[in-house]
Amino acid sequence: MSSPDIPHRAQEQSLDPDDWEVFRAQAHRMLDAAIDKMQNNREGRVWTAFPPELKANYKKPLPRQGLGAEATQAHMQTLLPYGVGNTHPRFFGWVHGSGTPGNLIAEIAAAAINANLGGRDHGAMYVEKQVVDWCRELFEFPATASGLIVSGTSVATIVALKAARDRCFDFTSRKAGLQHTGRPQLVGYTSAQTHSCVARAFDILGLGSDALRKIAVNERFEIDTGALQAAIAQDRAAGLTPFALVGTAGAVNVGAIDDLEMLADIAEAEQLWFHIDGAFGALGVLCDQLRPRLSGIKRADSLAFDFHKWLHVNYDAGFILMRSDELHRRAFSERPEYLKGSERGLAAGNPWPVEYGPELSRGFRALKIWTQLAEHGTDKLGALIAQNCEQAAYLKTLVDAHPRMVMLAPVAMNICCFRYQAPDQDAPAMDRLNDEIVVQLQIQGLAAPSTTLVGGRNAIRVNITNHRTTWADLDMLIREIDRIGQQLVAASSLNK
Repeated sequence: MSSPDIPHRAQEQSLDPDDWEVFRAQAHRMLDAAIDKMQNNREGRVWTAFPPELKANYKKPLPRQGLGAEATQAHMQTLLPYGVGNTHPRFFGWVHGSGTPGNLIAEIAAAAINANLGGRDHGAMYVEKQVVDWCRELFEFPATASGLIVSGTSVATIVALKAARDRCFDFTSRKAGLQHTGRPQLVGYTSAQTHSCVARAFDILGLGSDALRKIAVNERFEIDTGALQAAIAQDRAAGLTPFALVGTAGAVNVGAIDDLEMLADIAEAEQLWFHIDGAFGALGVLCDQLRPRLSGIKRADSLAFDFHKWLHVNYDAGFILMRSDELHRRAFSERPEYLKGSERGLAAGNPWPVEYGPELSRGFRALKIWTQLAEHGTDKLGALIAQNCEQAAYLKTLVDAHPRMVMLAPVAMNICCFRYQAPDQDAPAMDRLNDEIVVQLQIQGLAAPSTTLVGGRNAIRVNITNHRTTWADLDMLIREIDRIGQQLVAASSLNK
């Protein structure tokens, strides 16, 4: 029998290396460079501006011909010194975790597996399920609770508030849309200190950011529960529909924790969905000093938080924990025929994570979370949270003892907001002075705090979510703030 004529075919190609041993050597060099960076995080500058000549490398046109592995890797190694600085012990700006060497290994393994965690039955899925179980246990949520790993608290908040919104319409709005519900406008409530991601979630969910009532805070920067109850009553009298109350466990400006037990009582009495923004503060439950103030978390309908902040998991790794698996799934579950499940084979393992959030394509973030918890254990991770809180309290003592510095807010957890003062300077000049002190700290590579407004005044904001920070780093920070402040004041005096 003669063979059929087969047309000529071009040689088959692949993206695998031509020489695996050469690739192995290249990979080892990259790993060594990455470990060197982490091992030497304490040395050198905190932040270094990306040089113009390197920026030029990233303004070139799309390559038609590849650069090759060696040249591409050279580009990657060149980037290593130019991060935001959060791996350095004197990075105090915003709320960034500092990462761990162990997570490098987890990321290598996750990349090699290259799993899609949207669904199906495979090993990575069981890692994520255990992380969900561990979160349920950590925050004392019931066995009926569900969870999902997401990029961060911003997305977690959208997931939670979508479930809260949809429940108000018995989930009919998923198909009919909000314009056909016939229900009075939904409104929600949160502290004026709550992160902006909550208002953004109201916007994205079609409720409008004006539907979020930002309630005034007390002298501790916690939500004023009396003002909250008055706002709810006023909205009900106006014919609106209160549906959600968002508590804060660690306000981004000063680290304040709302009275979560009181908020849970109000939410229960008013029949509101109780959500907690615990982006960094929720993990304070691992710390003996903070746990009593976070007891209300276990009463929440939903909790959003980040592993990449106070648990130091490498970016990005957020989480949404929901009290009711049923309500969670009803808000998102949609299984077309090409995602049909099975009792056996690769399509088993139901329900799938895609039924709990907006993403079908999901990376294997769970592995780095699992390895962080497995390698270090919650006792050590909790001790490091306690250490950061003790360091913030120590920084307050340094500020209080300094003749040219003043605190602007209480230290609730790990954030210290204060101000450098100079004689004969009006308020706008003092604001500019404190701004410039922070800029100079950053430009000189000494430290990287941020600024914020506290009571309408510009503050130097020092956030400590860093397992590498030492007491000596805080001593140095105060010395350098004073040095730079005095230099700036002297220079301004000479220019008058």
